[in-house]
Amino acid sequence: MHFADRLLDAITRKGSPVCVGIDPVIEKLPRELQPSTNGSSEVNINEAVAAITSWTRDVLEAVVDHVPVVKFQSACFERYLWEGVEALHRLIHLAHEMGFVVVCDAKRGDIGISSSHYAAGNLADSNLQGVGTLKGADSLTVNGYMGHDCLQPFIDVAMPQKKGLFALVRTSNPGGDRLQTLKLADGRQMVDEMAAFVAELGEQSVGNCGYSLLGAVVGATKVEDIARLRKLMPQQIFLVPGYGAQGGGAEDVKASFKEDGTGAIITASRSVIYAHTRLPDLDWKDAVAQGAAELNSEIREILG
Repeated sequence: MHFADRLLDAITRKGSPVCVGIDPVIEKLPRELQPSTNGSSEVNINEAVAAITSWTRDVLEAVVDHVPVVKFQSACFERYLWEGVEALHRLIHLAHEMGFVVVCDAKRGDIGISSSHYAAGNLADSNLQGVGTLKGADSLTVNGYMGHDCLQPFIDVAMPQKKGLFALVRTSNPGGDRLQTLKLADGRQMVDEMAAFVAELGEQSVGNCGYSLLGAVVGATKVEDIARLRKLMPQQIFLVPGYGAQGGGAEDVKASFKEDGTGAIITASRSVIYAHTRLPDLDWKDAVAQGAAELNSEIREILG
């Protein structure tokens, strides 16, 4: 199936367009999972990778009944060198086996052959000697602010593999305002031109559902821009970060959706995966499950 068709099908089956971000940070894990430092300021790399692997497996099991999509933050694994990268790829494969649609949040962006390699490394299924077959992510976040020759190679890899992309358009971080809201000569903002650019590139591959394989990242905290960007990118599925711990609320993200309730995936990380910090009376896995159920319920409520 086309990526967008497959994504909407998964959302329909789970009953809510939500995503949980997998962002493992050793210091934030439940105490019983944190590796010992033996009085040192350094953590053994093998113990660290084992801890985040075990934690990720449990998080996936806790949220599988509530969310159709998970988003792996690549940086949280890459910091642990090759062991961390291998763990990331094996966990992405596991998430596939559990029925999730998987986003790899790596925000890659380069030109020409470099973009092609980044796309292949994150999206393609591997069948390498000594590793075996591992499924790549269903989609990848990309930074297209370098222009057409940055994004097109990603599209060229994604299209034949029925994979997807989410290009940064309006990011949730406050620092993005300085550049993304710059006024152009015609009175529009820089972000409006980026939206038009993504919409144009996305026309190359549109699924039966009417959405392109090329989606857009639009932050939940940018309430003043969401409705305008929805009109500028009618064929883009929005990946909407910033919900929950970053300050975005349910009413803030409502304009991300079309009238039929499609067109966006609301993603939350800390408010779900570290729910044990606000629900101390629950086992940490039960707290994660409850956090995912709350996310599902909140978004279903605004969509009616």
